[in-house]
Amino acid sequence: MTPDPAATDAPPPAGQGQPRLHIPPSPVLVAGLRRAVMLTPDGEIADLTLAQAAQRAKRERPILAHGPALATRLKTDLFPCFDVLELFAFIRPATFCLPTGRGLADAVGLERPDTLEAEAAALIEVIRRLLREVATAHPREQGAMRDLSWGMGQSGSWGWSASVLAALGVHGDAPHRANVAAGLRVWERLPETSEHAPEPPSGNKPITPEQARERLAALKGSAAEDRPQQADYATAATDAFQPRDAENAPRVVLAEAGTGVGKTLGYIAPASVWAEENEGAVWIATYTRNLQRQLDAELDRLHPDRAEKSVKVVVRKGRENYLCLLNLEESITGATMQRNPRGAIALGLMARWALATRDGDMVGGDFPGWLVDILGRNQTLGLADRRGECVFSACAHYDKCFIERAVRRARRARIVVANHALVMVQAALGGLDERLMPTRYVFDEGHHVFDAADSAFSAHLTGMETAELRRWLLGAEGDTTRSRARGLKRRAEDLVADVEAAAEALTEALHAARVLPGPSWGMRIADGEPHGQAEKFLALVRDQVYARVPDSRSPYSLETEATAPIPGLLEAAVALAERLERVERPLKALAKALETRLDDEAAELDAAQRLRMESLIKSLERRAIMPLTAWRNMLGSLSEDTPELFVDWFAVERIDGRDIDVGMHRHWIDPTVPFAKAVIEPAHGALITSATLRDGSGDVEADWTAAERRTGAAHLAVPAARAAVPSPFDYAARTRVLVVTDVRKDDMMRVASAYRELFLAAKGGALGLFTAISRLRAVHERIAQAMDEASIPLHAQHVDGMDPATLVEIFRGEENACLLGTDAMRDGVDVPGRSLRLLVFDRVPWPRPDILHRARKAHFGGRAYDDMIARLRLKQAFGRLVRRADDAGVFVLLDPMMPSRLLGAFPEGVDVRRVGLADAVKEVRGFLG
Repeated sequence: MTPDPAATDAPPPAGQGQPRLHIPPSPVLVAGLRRAVMLTPDGEIADLTLAQAAQRAKRERPILAHGPALATRLKTDLFPCFDVLELFAFIRPATFCLPTGRGLADAVGLERPDTLEAEAAALIEVIRRLLREVATAHPREQGAMRDLSWGMGQSGSWGWSASVLAALGVHGDAPHRANVAAGLRVWERLPETSEHAPEPPSGNKPITPEQARERLAALKGSAAEDRPQQADYATAATDAFQPRDAENAPRVVLAEAGTGVGKTLGYIAPASVWAEENEGAVWIATYTRNLQRQLDAELDRLHPDRAEKSVKVVVRKGRENYLCLLNLEESITGATMQRNPRGAIALGLMARWALATRDGDMVGGDFPGWLVDILGRNQTLGLADRRGECVFSACAHYDKCFIERAVRRARRARIVVANHALVMVQAALGGLDERLMPTRYVFDEGHHVFDAADSAFSAHLTGMETAELRRWLLGAEGDTTRSRARGLKRRAEDLVADVEAAAEALTEALHAARVLPGPSWGMRIADGEPHGQAEKFLALVRDQVYARVPDSRSPYSLETEATAPIPGLLEAAVALAERLERVERPLKALAKALETRLDDEAAELDAAQRLRMESLIKSLERRAIMPLTAWRNMLGSLSEDTPELFVDWFAVERIDGRDIDVGMHRHWIDPTVPFAKAVIEPAHGALITSATLRDGSGDVEADWTAAERRTGAAHLAVPAARAAVPSPFDYAARTRVLVVTDVRKDDMMRVASAYRELFLAAKGGALGLFTAISRLRAVHERIAQAMDEASIPLHAQHVDGMDPATLVEIFRGEENACLLGTDAMRDGVDVPGRSLRLLVFDRVPWPRPDILHRARKAHFGGRAYDDMIARLRLKQAFGRLVRRADDAGVFVLLDPMMPSRLLGAFPEGVDVRRVGLADAVKEVRGFLG
């Protein structure tokens, strides 16, 4: 029976007046790939085409789940709606659910709907249950919800305001304005973070394999199955936690552990023993958010008591990942609330989350990623300190700051879970927020060390980078709503007021910084009217790129060599280098003056002043001096030869054929050189581990050499120890690998047909990977109707209005869905069970033949380098299929040109068959049942 949206329930009394269940008198709208359903307030169901649904949605303000995604599916602009996800985020802040009608039903304990009609009816019941939670909430919680929901309704016309207030029994007079304002000022209700004395350096006691095995057994519990491979792995990992014998000679272990070995607990065991014995911290670095979440969960075994774990274990990320309370306050108190009604709604929901969050992490923590899609980046991720504008102890929220809390906790923790990028940046800069650099590291997902180092140690003299530096120095010109948007002067003037040399250096630097690109620089360059020396140089770089590329009308990014500069470019480079030196010189003088003051006034400065000065010195070095130095070196190389360890090029970055950035780029040919020097060499020990660390060429020594090259171990004075523990899974019995030989990979009609038939044969549970976005979109367009007719949900990156992580969560939660994504998505997919039972790759994932790859190919061995990258990508993709012993799956490659030398990507014993599409479909259907 279809529930009546207008019905009124009577929950127990709450607050003032009798609570009422008020559901907006609007239709419910849900849409599939080819049709939509609308449930009217009087219970009638209308079956609509997507075009009809789009027209009615614009007129009737429907109830729905995930407005941006539905608008994308209806191929229309955003329209006013009652998004149930907003209500969910308000009532259950810091709680994740799949951002679909089915996911919402799961979250509130309803049976998962299996048709569009059932999904529409389920959304009404979801609303009922959420509003009942409001009516029965704790009085203090009800007061906070009342004040916030009223304010969101008044300032932002939040559609759910009336429903929440009715559930609270609020009638008549509105809350006092002071209460509404207090409801938004969540920072006043957050606990302060205490400071502690500095921790002493860690000890150097060795640990034994027996200790690691005992700890592993304790972590697993007495009822756990015996896994000898896991114990062998823990024993091998122990060597990374032995004392080193000489300076710059760390104990390094390269350990490949096949899927199913249990490497996470395998390295937590020796790491936790070492941390306890030596009262020091082990930093565990991962590449993906998924593994960070998994690690956090596994560490519950080490510290079952939540309070103890909060002291001993910290998930540590860069500052740009955390909500900045000062940004939140300035957004709330500034003009945003008056100018932007949607902004008022977003800030209300962010305030709710800020009070409920565990640690303020907006990227991979308890912040639902779909809120970014719904509320927009500016009012969500934009509230983080993404521009390095932190004023540290000068901030009124310093002792309540989420970032500072994580930093302080990390100083005392025994296990710090971080990402590769943070570890590398901290090491390169001598530590950002940490007083002592770690001496022990674990790099999980070690096959990504090369890529992470490539990003961390590269330099980019581009419009976006230089304009961002100008903003950091001069502030957001024209923006008076945010105090820190006024630039370095605002952040530093009170620290240099009494030091004449420092004040003069600051003034000189800010005057010289006007050479950097200002607001609207991109439009001026595109129009041929650059202002200033930096924009003139960038305009000439753009001209050279357009002159040298084969097709300047391509929708994709363009690049060309930095050699043989066009007329005028060398002169512009020399002039820009000279102007950049005028910015860099006084900034160095400012940093020096601050260091001198720290020394001269050591006895007079209080702790807060000292911390601010130290932080400002580090910020000057990281945000300005280091990039300025790199840029001047790059400009100097244009009239000479590029240093042999680097490769330079010019590029115009594009999105859908529109220029978004232009500039010069410099990368290390081998980025593991600086990684080994800055990160590994100073450490005492490091474990670098992955399920896909080695190549699969068939030559054992060559495969280990490839692992050493990709991890930086090849550059160490003392060779790394090697360990390889095979997977316990029976891949030969549980998997099939099929190479389809009769589908032309350049014929998208046939490629799409292959995807369609294979997905239908598997009855869903399929991941389709693509080497190009255009190919993904072409296949999606051609198979959507067939998937819809078969009632198989189809999701796609670059098609649906959701971020990749959210799409993966939806895919994981639906056993018979299909997901299309680019090759880069493969690492974010960790889906055990039947939800992933078929993986189809559109063609061999060869590396993109760009300028950087060309230089690396020449350096690392020509064709063999291409083969290694392709094998590793295939190896990583195949590894997605089987995550547990009882998983089964089929891997299909739609590339008849697949060379036999790449077959080492697949586990030994797996039968790789070359078959036609018809046989492949039959095999998939038969094997997967």
